[in-house]
Amino acid sequence: MIPIRDENPTRRTPYVTVSLIAINSFVFIYQFLQPSEAQHWITYNFGAIPLLLVRDFNLLPQLPDHGLTLITSMFLHGGIFHIAGNMLYLWIFGNNVEDYLGHGKFILFYLVCGIAAALTHTLTQITSPVPMIGASGAISGILGAYVVLYPRARVVTMLWIFFFVRFVRIPAFIVLGIWFLMQLPGALGGQGGIAWFAHIGGFLFGLIFIRLWGGAPPRRQHFFG
Repeated sequence: MIPIRDENPTRRTPYVTVSLIAINSFVFIYQFLQPSEAQHWITYNFGAIPLLLVRDFNLLPQLPDHGLTLITSMFLHGGIFHIAGNMLYLWIFGNNVEDYLGHGKFILFYLVCGIAAALTHTLTQITSPVPMIGASGAISGILGAYVVLYPRARVVTMLWIFFFVRFVRIPAFIVLGIWFLMQLPGALGGQGGIAWFAHIGGFLFGLIFIRLWGGAPPRRQHFFG
């Protein structure tokens, strides 16, 4: 099940959403044009490494040596499918959350969701020397916010069943609810390679705090109108 687009128009041009997609794409292209050794250096110096983050928190209230990696890690990706999936979700759901919050609040909300996601991952992997990279945590927060603001907005979704492909319009709370449930087996089963708890932490942060963040009243959404 792959979301293609939503049927939820915006009043503002999503400058921040488009800029985030452009920045992530530029960084990805730059990173993968580098030799293999340089790619590893970028990942290990700008990715969020739980072991180092936990160690450096002892230095508070001064800024931890690796504290900025909570932000820089959001702009690195591990492959074409990694960034393509993230940017697709950001484009579909980010523009409406930006429309609700406004440009300034949206970028802050996005970054705070990403930080909350990275810290959730860190708390579950405190001894891990493996860097976490990707915008998934921040985008998960956007998904949590979207399901609160526009639960009945229709999402055009591609269903792939064996050799059959269908495009159906499904309410956002079903699409994103299924997405969230799909994170749980990986997190509880300890499946490696993906920061499952970052997805969960970011989603729950966006879900809980979007209303407290403030913004224009969301428009009424109809189930199937």
